[in-house]
Amino acid sequence: MTEKNKLFDLKKDIDLIGLGNAIVDIIVNVDDEFLEINTLKKGSMNLINSNESEALLKNCTVIKKISGGSSANTVVCLAELDNNVQFIGRVKNDNFGNFFSTDIRRSNTIFNTPPIDKGPSSAHSIIFITPDAQRTMCTYLGASIEFEPKDVNYKLIANSKYLYLEGYLWDSDLAKNAFLQAAKLAKESDTKIILSLSDSFCVDRHRESFLELIEKYIDIVFCNESEVLSLFQENDLQRCQESISSICELIIITLGSKGSLVVNKGKSEEIKPKLLGKIIDTTGAGDLYAGGFIHGLINNYSLKKCGEIGSICAGHIITQLGSRSNINLQKLLRTHLI
Repeated sequence: MTEKNKLFDLKKDIDLIGLGNAIVDIIVNVDDEFLEINTLKKGSMNLINSNESEALLKNCTVIKKISGGSSANTVVCLAELDNNVQFIGRVKNDNFGNFFSTDIRRSNTIFNTPPIDKGPSSAHSIIFITPDAQRTMCTYLGASIEFEPKDVNYKLIANSKYLYLEGYLWDSDLAKNAFLQAAKLAKESDTKIILSLSDSFCVDRHRESFLELIEKYIDIVFCNESEVLSLFQENDLQRCQESISSICELIIITLGSKGSLVVNKGKSEEIKPKLLGKIIDTTGAGDLYAGGFIHGLINNYSLKKCGEIGSICAGHIITQLGSRSNINLQKLLRTHLI
C-alpha cells in the first residue's frame, strides 16, 4: 500500500457526520458477583427499561458520567484530533439530555439537533466495569429510540466526506428509516458511508438486513472478531474475511490484544496492538480505534498508518476510565506515531 491513500479523498467542507444514539454513559465499578446476581453476561450489551435502570443504579456508586454512545465516541475522538465533525442524535430537554449536549460540545464536536420536549427521557447506559477491565452495558435507549428522518440534516450529509453509522440504530424502526434515508442521500452525494457493527448481539438480531445493507450502501465496515464471525455464522476468520470482502471494499477487524486486520479489496494487512499502560477499562476501545483510523483516512494516510493511529488511540483509552481521553490526543499521536 502506498503512503498516500487517495481511495477516499473527497473535497467537501465537513470531514464526517456521525449518526447514532445520544447516550449518557454512567460508569460503575462492580465485581463478578454483581453480574451473576443481576443475570448479566459479562461483556454483553443489554437493552433495559427505565424501571430496570433505576433498580440497577440503586445498588451502585456512580464514578463518572460522559456523553457517550458508539458513534458519538468516534466523532468526539475525531474532533479532538482537530477534524471538522458533527454529531446527529436525539435527546430530550431533561437532565441527561442537557448533560449530553453540554459535554459533547466541550470536545469541539458540533451538535445542533434540537432536544424534544415530550416523550421518553434521554438515553443512558450503565457501564459495569469488573476487576478484569471488561465492561458490561445495560442501556436505556429512551429518547434516542425516537430518532427519525426529520432529525437528520440531509444538506449536511451531502456536504460531508464521510457518514458514520452505528449498528445499534437498527434496534429502532424509526431510527432505521432515518439511517436508510441518510445512506441513500450519502450514496447519491458521493459521501463515503462507514458502518460500525457495534456489538455481536446486535449482529445476531439483524444479521440478514446488515448483510443487505453492507452490500447495497456501505463503503467501509468496522467490526471486531466476534461481530464478523456472527455476521457470517462462521468459526473461521479467514473465511469471514473473504465473505465480507466480496460485498465491501474496506473492512477493519479489531482483534483485541492481537491487534487488528485491515482488509482492502480482499488483501489483508496485520496491525500490531499499541498498549500504552495497564488496562483499566475497555469501554470505547473500538470506537476510539475507528476515530483514529478515520482521522488517517481524512488526512490521506496509508491504510497501514491509519491502523497504527487507531491502535494508539485504542491503546491509550483502555488505560483510563471511560471513553473520553484525559490527555491531548494530538500530542499522544506526536509522541507515539513513528
